Amino acid sequence: MKIIKLTAISAAVLASTAALAAEPVIVVDDTQAATADAVVYEAEPVAVAYDAEPVAYEAEPAPAAYNNDAGIIRNTTGAIFGGTKTLFNTAINPAAVSAEVGTLGYGANVAWSMNDKTELQAGWAGGDVADLFGGDFDVDDVNYDVDADFSNPYMGVQLRPAGNWFTMGAGVIVPDNDIDVRANAEDGNFRIDDEDYDADEVGTLEGTIEHRNQLAPYATIGFRPNITNNWGVFGELGAAYMGKTDATVRAAGNGTNPDTAATAAAAAERELEDKDYLEWFPIVKVGATYRF
Repeated sequence: MKIIKLTAISAAVLASTAALAAEPVIVVDDTQAATADAVVYEAEPVAVAYDAEPVAYEAEPAPAAYNNDAGIIRNTTGAIFGGTKTLFNTAINPAAVSAEVGTLGYGANVAWSMNDKTELQAGWAGGDVADLFGGDFDVDDVNYDVDADFSNPYMGVQLRPAGNWFTMGAGVIVPDNDIDVRANAEDGNFRIDDEDYDADEVGTLEGTIEHRNQLAPYATIGFRPNITNNWGVFGELGAAYMGKTDATVRAAGNGTNPDTAATAAAAAERELEDKDYLEWFPIVKVGATYRF
């Protein structure tokens, strides 16, 4: 009888040892199978004495590969590429395109909707817009004919704060505008900085104006009513800060007095640079929009 007991104890010890040495047991919790969220566990044995109760196991989550069907692990790589794809699709599928004409020139822009009140815009306006100003402008007592070649790419945001047709815009312009001017004599004289210069002695005064800012912030207010489900119109008023101007004026033609011509050209140059309104360039534009 004693031999039988010893044999049973030895067998129990051997069985326990074998269980401890065995490979971990994989347990699948399929209680969430209805939601396709089955969880895989790796069971590790808990150390026990040879005469303890039957061995219990603690279940710990085991590393698992991504299961596309069960969705056990979120596909991070897929999410990243999926997000990139969404951004790409948004970029190539804009919310609207617009054509415009105004003080910045003739142009167009593309808009992408961020939500029902916010759009990002990118556009360009330029060309010869001198005719929009009437082809001339006055600086104090001197009238100048203007020939302009504008290039104004811009990026900005268009807001509908009340969710209706009223809009507010802000952004930045990258101006590259060439403005050529030619002074017109009045009654045979150029009156510059309260001094008269004889037009025969001066000849012709010609020059160029360039803004110093490489980036020009702008702000506008406007309206954008929809005419149909797809078509709408818009108008905007505002200003862009172009910064100080650099002017170059030279005496050309057949002036009879080079000294007088040089003095008049220098005075006209200073007067053009001192004109404040050229720093804040007015923005007035109208156009039509097609929404996709």
